[in-house]
Amino acid sequence: MDRQLSNKEQSGNKYKKILPYLLIIGLLAIGYYFVTQKLKKSADAKELHIVPVEKGDIRQTLSAAGTIIAASERVINAPVSTEIEDVLLSTGAEVNKGDLILKLDQEYTRLEYERLEDELSLRVNNIDKLKLQYDKDLRDLDYQDQIKALQLSELIAQLGDQQRLLDIGGATAEEVEAANLQVSIAEIEKKILENELSFKRAVNTTDKNQLQLEFDIQSKRLKELSRKLSQTLVRATGQGVITWINEDIGKTVAEGEPLVRIANLNRFEVEAITSDRNSKNLQVGLPVEMRINKEKHAGVISRILPEIVNNTVKFYVTLEADNHKSLRPNLRAEIFVINEEKENVLRAKRGNALKGTKSQYVYKVIGDQAVKTRIAKGLVSSDYFEIESGLQAGDQIIISDTEEYNHMESFTIKSKI
Repeated sequence: MDRQLSNKEQSGNKYKKILPYLLIIGLLAIGYYFVTQKLKKSADAKELHIVPVEKGDIRQTLSAAGTIIAASERVINAPVSTEIEDVLLSTGAEVNKGDLILKLDQEYTRLEYERLEDELSLRVNNIDKLKLQYDKDLRDLDYQDQIKALQLSELIAQLGDQQRLLDIGGATAEEVEAANLQVSIAEIEKKILENELSFKRAVNTTDKNQLQLEFDIQSKRLKELSRKLSQTLVRATGQGVITWINEDIGKTVAEGEPLVRIANLNRFEVEAITSDRNSKNLQVGLPVEMRINKEKHAGVISRILPEIVNNTVKFYVTLEADNHKSLRPNLRAEIFVINEEKENVLRAKRGNALKGTKSQYVYKVIGDQAVKTRIAKGLVSSDYFEIESGLQAGDQIIISDTEEYNHMESFTIKSKI
């Protein structure tokens, strides 16, 4: 027969079931303590980058990638649609004004020039012919007007004779009236001739001006084609270095298509690109610091392109020393756009320990101990970051990567010098 267990026996059985779990939890706690406090509790000072907290100025910057380019570059375009006949120089060649760079085929342009020249000669002949015709018409009208004046004088004399005959009874009133009518008709006909002559003179002047204008236009076209014909021998427009040239001999190029680019290497500027996330902080006139190796060059943003390409925005920098001897075309440079500055603030050098958040933990060095300390950051430049709270001037912090110690509130620094 089964016996009912007492309360004491039931409690004892419960403890036996719970005991293994308690032992596991205890072992885990001991293991965690061992790992966090015993396994890694010190670091060699040589492996750490320790810097002081100091007072100084700081400038918040935006990073960009820059390329040195010539501040001025001349582009020589094809004067006419033609083919590349010969290339005499190549990219990188230094040129002076007037140096022959390449030759274009002149045949089609020469034929077009000769055609226009013939057309202009024909137009000159036509103009001379029309001028002679106009002069003849004016003279004919003038002669007709003179004849009509003589006829009118004769009719007026005849009217006088009829008046006198009427007075002595040798003519009738009807004859006098008829003579008077002939005079009136002659006067009107003379006015018509005078009006026609005046009109022809005005039209003649206008037509001559139009013909002269057409002649001038044709002459300018011929002069322009003559200039283009001379430009088929492509010459340098100034001193510089060829940065690009179309070397495809036999290729047909359209009028206005680039043939040669010549850079003036006396002055340089910077073409820079940065993430489009920085576009709202870019402004024309902002100061810029450019770095080539260890050299620093000052400048300002001169222009910003409006379009965004591949999540980047492009801008240009004018340098203060744009003719510095270290500047070369296509040289890569680091660009730092300065969009905010502060003076006499707490700062420390940047390092891998610096995170993107405003508030973070760093390890402050106290004696031979590194103690986890919360700080608040302000401006961040390419070299320094501002410390708004958590540290004081003279404190020392670790700015190298301390991720392997982040689980520890403190650790020992060995061999600290």
